[in-house]
Amino acid sequence: MTEQTVSAMALTELPSKQSFFKPHRIVLMAIAAIFVFCVIWFMRWEWVPKYSGALAHGVGVTLLMLFATSILGFFLAVPIGLVQVTGPWPLKMLAKGFCTIIRGTPLLLQLWLLYYGLGSLFPQFPGIRSSFLWPYLREAWPYGVAALTLSFAAYEGEVMRGAFAGVPPGELEAARAYGMSPFTMFRRIWLPRAVYRALPTLNGETVLQLKSTPLVATITVIDAYAVISKVRQATYLTYEPLLLLALIYLCLTAILVVAFRYFESKIPSRGA
Repeated sequence: MTEQTVSAMALTELPSKQSFFKPHRIVLMAIAAIFVFCVIWFMRWEWVPKYSGALAHGVGVTLLMLFATSILGFFLAVPIGLVQVTGPWPLKMLAKGFCTIIRGTPLLLQLWLLYYGLGSLFPQFPGIRSSFLWPYLREAWPYGVAALTLSFAAYEGEVMRGAFAGVPPGELEAARAYGMSPFTMFRRIWLPRAVYRALPTLNGETVLQLKSTPLVATITVIDAYAVISKVRQATYLTYEPLLLLALIYLCLTAILVVAFRYFESKIPSRGA
C-alpha cells in the first residue's frame, strides 16, 4: 500500500462539518452551554481572586508530584517489566511479588503505612535525626512521592512486561545477527519498540496517576485538592470549590491526552 493511498484513506475517515453538527450533538452542546451559564451566573465566585495564589501553588505541587512520580515510576517499571521476561527465577518472582502486593492493596493504605508507619520510626534513631536526610524525612512530601512512585512502577511494570514480550523475536534475532551487543540491541530496538507498544496504556496510567495525587493531601501535602478543602472550610461553600477543582483536573487531563497523542503521532508505527 503506497503512502498516497494511506493518505487518501486517512482523509476520507476525517469527519466533515455536516457529520459533526448532528442534532444530538447540537442538543448536547446547548445543554453544556446552559450549564456553564448557570454555573457562572448563579453561583458565588468572588472568593477566587483571594485564593488564586494558593490555587496556583497547589496546582504546581500537583503537577510536580505527577511528573516526578511518573518519571521515577517509569524508570523503575522498565527493569521490573524486563526482569519478568528475561530475568532469572529469583528476580522474576521478586518482581511479580512486588507488582502483586502493590496492585492488590489500596494506594491510600500504602501511603499511610509509609508516612505514619515508616515515618514514625525515623525519629527514634539519633543517627537519622542528625544526618543531612532528616530535614527531608520529617516532611510529608517524600512519603507521598515514594508511595505514588511505587504504585506507578507496579502498574506500569506489568504493562512493560507485556510490551517487552510482545516485540517480535525476529527483530531481536536480526539485531543479534547484525552484531549488536545486548545493551545496544536493548537501547536501539527492544526498548523503543516496547515503549511504542505501551504508549497508549502509559497515557491512561498517567491520567490515573493524576487522579491519585489528591491522596497526598491526607498526609498534609498542600496540593490543589488540599487548597480547595481549605477554601470550603473558610467560605462554607460546597459546590463552587469542587466544580473549580473538577475543571482544573479536566484541563490537566485534556493536556495530558493531547500530549500523548502528539507523541504517538510522531513515533513511526511501521511494523508495530
